[in-house]
Order: sequence, then structure tokens, then C-alpha cells
Amino acid sequence: MEQNAYQIKNWIQKFQTLVALMLSSQTKDQITAEVMGRINSLGLTPFKFSKMSLKDIQNIIYPIGFYKVKSKYIYSTSNILLEKYDGDIPNNFKDLLELPGVGPKMALLAMKIAWNETVGIAVDTHVHRLSNRMGLVKSAKNPEQTRNQLESWLPKEYWSSINHLLVGFGQQICTPISPKCSQCLNTTLCPYFLENKPSR
Repeated sequence: MEQNAYQIKNWIQKFQTLVALMLSSQTKDQITAEVMGRINSLGLTPFKFSKMSLKDIQNIIYPIGFYKVKSKYIYSTSNILLEKYDGDIPNNFKDLLELPGVGPKMALLAMKIAWNETVGIAVDTHVHRLSNRMGLVKSAKNPEQTRNQLESWLPKEYWSSINHLLVGFGQQICTPISPKCSQCLNTTLCPYFLENKPSR
């Protein structure tokens, strides 16, 4: 009985991990956390979401960014998970990508968080920007080009940590506008700083 309860808890956690990733896009972390707290307290599962109206789902996930579109993603994904995976989430990158609203970054993070498997580098806007700015990649035009270039030279043992490191750095120091170069320890190696540092 205990093992069965553990399996159910693990199954719900994996599903809610996927939902959290879907909701986090274009949404502040604090809002995502608040909404996920609501979802967790309600014990929402693919089965429960599949029985809800889109309006009910919207009311639960509001004020998530693009909540109307994401409510459709959650509803459709819940039904697919029930039909194809017995309510669990896919255990591979390819099948995760086929779920509505799930892109490469989300699928890779889901593989790492839910299945503890690192199969690629999750590239979001911060990783994409910093990789180009710091010369880690060469003129990558989109996150997938950045991912492919990073994976071509960065040892796999570092794939799971680079997202976490660069996201925090990009949020606090190497910001999109007016990066805080005076607080950065990488200035002697950074092409952006060397090209834009004030002349003496």
C-alpha cells in the first residue's frame, strides 16, 4: 500500500512539474509559484484537468501570462497523457516535444527534473543571450542554434548546470539592457565588455 501511495505521489509530481514548466513561460517566477501552490493544494492530475472546462482551468491558472492559451495546452496535454501514457508524462525528449505547448527547453527540463536524465542543454532567453554575448557560441540566431553549438563543445557533465548558472547571472548581472559589467568577474574574457568598455 505504501509503495502504491509513493508511486501515485511520484506520478503527480512529474505531471505537476510539466505543468509548472508550461506555465512558467512569459510569467514571473513568483506568479508561477503561487499558481502551482494552488494546483498542488487542489491535487490536480491529468484526469481532473480532463474533466474541467477551459473556463475553470483559466480561473485556476490566472494571472499566468497567456493563461487562455495555456489552459488549452493543459487540457489537451492532460487528455493525451491519459490516452497514450496512462496519465504519466513521456520519458523521452521526442514524445515530450509532441505535447501541446511544450518546446525544446521545457522538454529538456522535464527530462532532467521529472526523470533525472540530462539529454541536452535547456536554452532559454538568458542562456541564448549570454552565450552569444560572451562568445560561447558564434552568431547563433535562435535558442536551438545556441543549444546545438553549446552541446558540440561543452562536456556533457556540465549540461545540467549551465542553464541554472547562466539564468541567475543573466537575471542579476548580465541583464538584457545596461548589463552591470562593473560587478562582473568575467570582463577580461568577455567580448561584449572588451568591445564596449569605456575608453580612458
